[in-house]
Amino acid sequence: MAFGLYIIGDEILSGRRQDGHFAKMRELLDERGLQLSWVHYLGDERPRLIDAFRRSFASDDIVFSCGGIGVTPDDHTRQAVAAALGENCVLHPDAEAEIRARFGADITENRLRLGEFPASARIIPNPFNRIPGFSCGDHHFVPGFPEMAWPMIKWVLDTRYAHLHHSRDWVEASIFVFDAHESRLLDLMQAIEADHGVTVFSLPSFGNARHGRPHIELGAKGAADKVPLAMAAMRAEVLARGLVIALED
Repeated sequence: MAFGLYIIGDEILSGRRQDGHFAKMRELLDERGLQLSWVHYLGDERPRLIDAFRRSFASDDIVFSCGGIGVTPDDHTRQAVAAALGENCVLHPDAEAEIRARFGADITENRLRLGEFPASARIIPNPFNRIPGFSCGDHHFVPGFPEMAWPMIKWVLDTRYAHLHHSRDWVEASIFVFDAHESRLLDLMQAIEADHGVTVFSLPSFGNARHGRPHIELGAKGAADKVPLAMAAMRAEVLARGLVIALED
């Protein structure tokens, strides 16, 4: 199962707010031996959201979505999910209980609207202010605020998907090859993939703070028993071609 991420909000696309969800999602998945397969940034446009959700609901992906689950006019996520599923938004009883517990005598109809989710939804508890998010199948919808979203995503990963943690036999390794050109290493990359059953990657750079001269980060990713052999063969061939390398830290 692949993991995907929607990041929703005009404020991200316009630059009024800086996105932190992409980097945090990578971190949370990496801590659990999991990997993000795709990320989409979407504005507050209901037809486009409906179309995106319909496509991802039709897949087997595990999807997280950050933003747009409030009740202001620019929040469309809850209604777009319902439309994509062909359902109505209804007040979820568990969400209602959380919201009433949060506001007590100050409860209002607008505050209760925060608990209106697609009919098939389950709530995601919110430890920050008790206003829940919701899940439909393997899609999980949380607020755009990092203080709320990130603990809620952690809860879903550790509650719903603990059986997937560190279950993937997948490692990466790389070397840095200096003053080389990708075109002259293509045959090497193709041979390593064919001989060792790994995926080879190449990341050229004109120089950075770590390595001041032009270089290529050349590496392999795949099964833990295959990558070391592939990297040994790669290093040997690169050195045989008279190129200078440095090992990845």
